[in-house]
Amino acid sequence: MINVGIVGASGYTGAELARILCNHPEVRITAATSRQHAGRPLSEIFPSLRGKVDIICENLSVAELCDKADFFFTAVPHKTAMDLVPGLLAAGKKVVDLSADFRLRDVLVYEEWYQAHSSSQFLNEATYGLPELYRNRISGSRLVANPGCYPTSIILGLAPLLKAGAIEAQTIIADSKSGTSGAGRVAQTGSLFCEVHDGFKPYKVGRAHRHTPEIEQELTVLAGAEVRISFTPHLLPISRGILSTVYASLAPGFDREKIDTLYRNHYQNEPFVRLLGEDSFPSTQFVRGSNFCDISYKIDPATNRIIVMSAIDNVVKGASGQAVQNMNLMYGLAETTGLSMVPLFP
Repeated sequence: MINVGIVGASGYTGAELARILCNHPEVRITAATSRQHAGRPLSEIFPSLRGKVDIICENLSVAELCDKADFFFTAVPHKTAMDLVPGLLAAGKKVVDLSADFRLRDVLVYEEWYQAHSSSQFLNEATYGLPELYRNRISGSRLVANPGCYPTSIILGLAPLLKAGAIEAQTIIADSKSGTSGAGRVAQTGSLFCEVHDGFKPYKVGRAHRHTPEIEQELTVLAGAEVRISFTPHLLPISRGILSTVYASLAPGFDREKIDTLYRNHYQNEPFVRLLGEDSFPSTQFVRGSNFCDISYKIDPATNRIIVMSAIDNVVKGASGQAVQNMNLMYGLAETTGLSMVPLFP
C-alpha cells in the first residue's frame, strides 16, 4: 500500500483527491492537512465523505508530514507549494503538485505572471504532468507538476494537429468556459451564487489569465516553434466542467481524412481520451465526475479553419483525477487504477 498525504485537504481539489483515493486499491490516506480546519474530521468538512474518509485534519510541519506518508499531493495555492515541496523531496518523498509553482520551466516567465520563485532549482527537474504527452518521463519522476484545467483541455485538443504541422500555429484562438469550482473554495464576490446564476461572462480578457504562459509553453513544444494564442476564459453558472472551443487555420494539404487519421493515431491507446464522431460534440455533463476528456472537431471549408472542441471535468481530469493518474505512473501502476468511474448523469 502507498501511504499518501493530502496537503491542503479542505479545498475542492483536496476533497476530490480524498473521494478518488478512498476507492483506490493501492492507497491508504495517512495524512490530511488544513490550517483552518485542524482537529476536524475531513468528513465533517465534506459530508459527502462520511463513512469513507474520516481522517482528522492536522496543521503539520514538513518534518511531521514526512513521518506520516511516502507520497504527497500538494493541493495548496502557488507560493505555498514552493516552500513545502523542497523539504518533502529532501526527505525522499514523491510529490504531485497541483499548484502552478512548478509548471513553467522558465523562472523569468513564472515571476512575470506570479511572484518571485524561492525554489526555482526544481523547475527543470519537475515533469509537466500531462500523461498523454509525457508518460515516460512521469514514470521516472519524483516531482510532477500537475497541469492547469484550462491548459489540459486546450493542449489535448490541439496536440495531434501541432505535432503534425496541420494548423497555422499563430492563428490559434481558444475560447474556454469553466464552472465556478475553478475559482476555489474561498468566498469571492465574483463566484457567489447570485453573481453567477442565470449569467455567463468572460473574465481576464486580453492575455490576462495566468494559464496563458502554461498553454503556450506546451503548444510551443508540440509545434517546435514559438506559439502565441488568443485565450479568453468564461465563467459558467455550473459547479464543475470545462468546455474549450479552439479555432485555427488549416495548413495546406490537410483535409478531413488526414485530420481523422491524426487524431485516431495519436489517441487510439489513451484510456481517458474519447474521440467523438463528426457530428457528435462534447458536453460537460457527459464527463462530469470522470477523468475523461471528450474531443471532437469540425472543418469549416468556407474559412479553411478547424474547430476543435474538448470537454473535461475541471476538478477531475483538470486537477485531482489527473494527479492520481500521475501518481499511478510514478509507482508503476496501471494508470487507470482508481479512475474507472463512469461520468455522472444526469
